Amino acid sequence: MRQISTLFTLPSPCYVLEEEKLNVNLALLDSVQKQSGVKILLALKGYAFWRVFENLKKTLNGSTASGLYEARLGFEEIGGRAQNKDICVFSPAYKKVEIEAILDYATHIIFNSFAQWQNFKPLIESRNQQLKIQNLSPIEIGLRVNPLYSEVEPPIYNPCIAGSRLGITPSEFQKGVAQYGLDGISGLHFHTHCEQNSAALSRTLPHFEKYFGQYIEGKKWINFGGGHHITRTDYDIDLLISLIKNFKVRYNDIDVFLEPGEAVGWQVGFLIGEVIDIVENEMSIAILDVSAAAHMPDCLEMPYRPAVTKLSIQTGLEADKGEGVGVYSYRFGGPTCLAGDVIGDYSFDTPLSRGDRVIFEDMLHYSIVKNNTFNGVPLPSLGVIDSKGEWRLLKSFGYEDYKQRN
Repeated sequence: MRQISTLFTLPSPCYVLEEEKLNVNLALLDSVQKQSGVKILLALKGYAFWRVFENLKKTLNGSTASGLYEARLGFEEIGGRAQNKDICVFSPAYKKVEIEAILDYATHIIFNSFAQWQNFKPLIESRNQQLKIQNLSPIEIGLRVNPLYSEVEPPIYNPCIAGSRLGITPSEFQKGVAQYGLDGISGLHFHTHCEQNSAALSRTLPHFEKYFGQYIEGKKWINFGGGHHITRTDYDIDLLISLIKNFKVRYNDIDVFLEPGEAVGWQVGFLIGEVIDIVENEMSIAILDVSAAAHMPDCLEMPYRPAVTKLSIQTGLEADKGEGVGVYSYRFGGPTCLAGDVIGDYSFDTPLSRGDRVIFEDMLHYSIVKNNTFNGVPLPSLGVIDSKGEWRLLKSFGYEDYKQRN
């Protein structure tokens, strides 16, 4: 339960985790794991609020990383092989210095080309010899493939569009197998989803199996990637469980990974800001201390219009009525010099005033991980409302954080 008195005491702007909502998501994901036999890993690229990972690391099977720093964060805050956790790392291309460091953390390294695999194969085999001496499990090698099918819109998020750099196409995979074989490859990885229901997976799997099913025999695992919106209320969980179980039956109980980030952090918190001023230019424009460009870049990239709740001392909490629907309409804009730093148009049944608070709902995924200090705009603080309803500030940022990023 959100207490108005508490919300007005929070620093502004501030990302706030509502811990009980995270726990609900984790319970649902754990149920999927137990019913299907799938291994769910946290994709840190989407949700990296590591200061409150205690329940998460007890629940999920590990983490996925897009490079060295995420791999290290997963290792430090969720665990690695010593804790029986998986750390799967994929990057479109690795530098040698990155691979050398990643070897300290990864349980699985996934390559985007046969050339990169061959280049770093000796390093991984050498490390695996050391792990064998220590009686530890080896680093497993995988290849990311492109099944030439994805339903993702807009194109900026579609990894299977023509000319995509992500995943090995069927024709290039055939060439790679002919030249190098697959000895030493433990699994295959495809990632073709974004905020999608399990029906999209049901239509994707036939394409994956059409092009790559012949290579699955003898493999240990298949990674179905991320973008599965499992915790959304309309998600067909029964279909997901059925798809995974049937796939495992067809391929000799092979391990299956899912790596959602957004589904873990879906609807678990908000970004709160303040109305600094209201100006007029053919409409009322509220200037906030929250920026689309700096704090919510997906609003401009996707683009999308986040859900909003207005918070006023006089009128309390009021949800946005929709663009132009309520009695009082406002355009929400940020404090930067970017003319397009506009979050969206909102309306309410009561007027907005300077000093009111604005809550942008569902802002704990793909926001903190992308925020920046454009124009020297301060980074929002980080806090949590714990399962007991108590507020706690976890981190605040100042001038040095801005200076050291430049």
